[in-house]
Amino acid sequence: MRTPKYKGLVDGLAEEIRSGRRPAGSRLPTHRELAAAEGIALVTASRVYAELAAMGLVSSEQGRGTFVRDLATAGDGFDQRSVAVDAIDLSFNSPSVPGQADLLRQALRELAAAGDLDALLRYQPHRGRAQDREAVAQHVRRRGLTVGRERVLIVNGAQHGLAVSAMAMFQAGDVIAVDAITYPGFIVLARTLGLELAPLPASTNGIDLDALDQLCRRRRVRGLYVMPTVHNPLGWVLDGPARERLVAIARRNELTVIEDASYAYLAEDAPPPLAMLAPELAIYVSGLSKSVATGLRIGYVVAPDPLVAAIERVIMATTWQTPGVTAAIACRWLEDGTVDRLEVQKRADARARQAITLAALGELPSIGHPSSYVRWLPLPPDTRPDRIVAALARRRVAVSTAAPFATTPAVPQALRLAIGSVPLDDLEQAVRAVREEVEADAVR
Repeated sequence: MRTPKYKGLVDGLAEEIRSGRRPAGSRLPTHRELAAAEGIALVTASRVYAELAAMGLVSSEQGRGTFVRDLATAGDGFDQRSVAVDAIDLSFNSPSVPGQADLLRQALRELAAAGDLDALLRYQPHRGRAQDREAVAQHVRRRGLTVGRERVLIVNGAQHGLAVSAMAMFQAGDVIAVDAITYPGFIVLARTLGLELAPLPASTNGIDLDALDQLCRRRRVRGLYVMPTVHNPLGWVLDGPARERLVAIARRNELTVIEDASYAYLAEDAPPPLAMLAPELAIYVSGLSKSVATGLRIGYVVAPDPLVAAIERVIMATTWQTPGVTAAIACRWLEDGTVDRLEVQKRADARARQAITLAALGELPSIGHPSSYVRWLPLPPDTRPDRIVAALARRRVAVSTAAPFATTPAVPQALRLAIGSVPLDDLEQAVRAVREEVEADAVR
């Protein structure tokens, strides 16, 4: 049977993109140019590009054209498997709202017109320029953390902030208390630095503080890594009394607390950060990857006064500085309210996605914050997470098991659904597929 010409064009262009002969970012011919060059109708050329977009190989920008996507970013993160470019990806979050690319274009135009552009091409202070640190200080004050710019250090994303904090404070062999289910980036970091992670039982309400107290009585614990506001992946927000008790335990045992606030922007009216309750021992780490864009690798650390110099030395030893141009754009957005507006939009977006997800899951029990981009799905005892993941992959849906998040030898029977990056039109379909495969596996 003869293959339709448009199918041959789709296959040919797809092969050129995957092989690198059409590199990421390159602009494809317009629909009219493709139609004229290949002798096909305009509607057929549009169909070719629509199929390439559905495969995840190209993206269209209104008024600008069709561009080859960067396939290196499609599913090769450290806490996710390799994801097919045409899959609906529930394994990794890169939340975005409409109009963000236009914001970047406008920011670049404004930056190009600024008088100090040449200064951004030179070395910057290791901890960031004073005016940029002031912009961050004002931003965290709105989150309930009153701090001056002298305690702020700008870093290359929150992950870099965690790394420089841990490298400055801990040595190989140190014991760090951590949730039994936690952010994979810290697990990878701890293993790289030779730190021993001591897992603490966690519930839907937070870490087990009795277990933390008992651990500190049994062993010399040097630090605690915790996400008290919108935990990843369980979504809990530690309440005020629990934070007070956590701080009391940390003070009594001289723990350094690393407070990961990467998702804190998703919670409204949260209790004060630990770094506000105990500024002498808590290091506050966050960034703009989730609240603005994952490609904007700007983060910040708010450290106790005596620790600032040590963390600054590690910044110098690792990346020397934050890129001046990127920091200038990010801090301009902090100052003019762009970040605040994006956070409001993303909280609303996350709430809508949670509602869609819960409806599609039906009767399946799940755990999550009502305005987060993550849903934790405990599985029935007789199911096999790896088998469910494989079945979903055949349906072009990617999800994560609990394995990357577990700090205990026994990995929980669960899936993590990252619901922040999937187009809304695809989200219900993908989550319904998850429910169907879980239910099917339970009866095998």
